[in-house]
Amino acid sequence: MEIVAAAIFALAVLHTFSTRTFERFAHASPHHAGVWHLLAEVEVVFGFWAAVLIALMAIELGAKDALAYLESRNFTEPAFVFVIMVIAATKPVLDFAAFILRFLATLLPVKKEAAYYAVLLSLGPLLGSFITEPAAMTLTALLLKGHYFGSDAPPAFKYTTLGVLFVNISIGGTLTPYAAPPVLMVAERWGFDLAFMLQTFGWKAALAVVVNAAGAAFLFRAWLHRLQPLPKNLAVLESPAWIVAVHLGFLATVVVFNHHIVVCLALFMFFLGFVEAYRPHQSPLLLREGLLVAFFLAGLVVIGGQQRWWLQPLLSGMDSRPLFVGATLLTAITDNAALTYLGSLVEGVSQEFKYALVAGAVTGGGLTVIANAPNPAGFAILKNSFDDSTISAAGLALAATPPTIVAALAFQLLP
Repeated sequence: MEIVAAAIFALAVLHTFSTRTFERFAHASPHHAGVWHLLAEVEVVFGFWAAVLIALMAIELGAKDALAYLESRNFTEPAFVFVIMVIAATKPVLDFAAFILRFLATLLPVKKEAAYYAVLLSLGPLLGSFITEPAAMTLTALLLKGHYFGSDAPPAFKYTTLGVLFVNISIGGTLTPYAAPPVLMVAERWGFDLAFMLQTFGWKAALAVVVNAAGAAFLFRAWLHRLQPLPKNLAVLESPAWIVAVHLGFLATVVVFNHHIVVCLALFMFFLGFVEAYRPHQSPLLLREGLLVAFFLAGLVVIGGQQRWWLQPLLSGMDSRPLFVGATLLTAITDNAALTYLGSLVEGVSQEFKYALVAGAVTGGGLTVIANAPNPAGFAILKNSFDDSTISAAGLALAATPPTIVAALAFQLLP
């Protein structure tokens, strides 16, 4: 069964790299276009193959054992990402984030369009250390889409921005021990507290984030300067302050109780009621996008739970430098939180092993859509801005390689 699960995992990874092919099938076969369109949704891939795995387990082991395995999985992270994504994408929260980031952009001694772009790609991801990476991804992706992902944006610009965004989000959540999923998986077991994260990971990640954002802004400075000018008075809060405060209160409370999904869902119910009561100050909620992302992550949890037999021995047999490289590359084909979780099960490991595993996991978190839990959220928000409403897996990997190298150098060369 483990070998079958590994084969299904490989097929699911291959499927994520082939979504454009399914989209072409939909155009070539109108009678079954619905099925092909469904299979062309990246967010559906792992959920679909997880269903195949559970069906095969039911046939091979019996329905009772298959159901027992399914109920043994922890779906807290998918549910949390759904809740936080929906709340973070509301108009009052976006208005507040834009207000803060635009104000900071006015302080930079460069043209506002380029300054705002650089601030979004740097401070936006670093916010992930405080409001969690899924929330930071949602906020930053929506703000980028609103001003920089128009139909006239060059494909190279869009892919570069996406690559930098994904990498910066992955490493930008390492200033604290609770915001980045791969850190969250090991923080309690390995004693990674706030002081440790800031001293060991945080300042290196922040430096790499700023370098990546500044590099992208410099590379496309000519195109950014041709954009429609931003409003002269950038620092304006559009939503009523008290509405913003309530939304931020919901967001903060959900972050505090992120391990207690029953509380998170109860808060979400209250939040939906508040949104309905003050609809004039709201925009449509991203319920569909949030559910698709949660479905993707839930599928990854189901399939990933059967990969321990080959991942754990592979990790435990590596020294720190090969482990860093191996974790970076493995992250591209498996969720980095699953990778660190499996590594945390290895007994008697050194501090060098712990550092290499976590640093490698966050470094490679931008290479593919499945590498980091928040990536599907950014993918869902931005994919309609690309040709055929699909994002090339090869294009993303190529665009994310330079910022990944910057992150790798920061974690490996800085003391």
